[in-house]
Amino acid sequence: MAKAQPPRNNVTRLLDARGLTYIAHTYPAERHSAEEVAAMLELPPAQVFKTLVALPETPRSKPLLAVIPGPGELNLKGLAQVVGEKRVRMATQREAEQLTGLQVGGISALALLHKGFRVLLDASALQLERMVVSGGQRGLNIELPVADFVAITGAQVAPLT
Repeated sequence: MAKAQPPRNNVTRLLDARGLTYIAHTYPAERHSAEEVAAMLELPPAQVFKTLVALPETPRSKPLLAVIPGPGELNLKGLAQVVGEKRVRMATQREAEQLTGLQVGGISALALLHKGFRVLLDASALQLERMVVSGGQRGLNIELPVADFVAITGAQVAPLT
């Protein structure tokens, strides 16, 4: 399903500018879960990650981007502990879209560098060589080495599910 010529957007331009090797997977742009995307791309569900926006309860704290495997469920108490907060809550769809400027289903840590988000990656990713994440728009996912994702985003790796 990957096209030879990937769509051009801020994420692909960033990866190209850094000389990184990646695969751009495209699929119909309707909103899909990470598990549905994995099925369409014929990839293991645990290799396709979703990006969730979480908000610490402490005023003026940075919003969080929790990047977890598609089948996983975010452990909010665990996330709060990792970031040193008493409580963390999931952003509503509206809040997530307003904070990121991206549509749910296209929210990507790669598209939000230098936007004030703290990025956290589930530790299960370290068991993989490559991971698949949103490419910053619905219908585009990027497959890249886990080490490259961590280096680009400055993600903190921790158990999140």
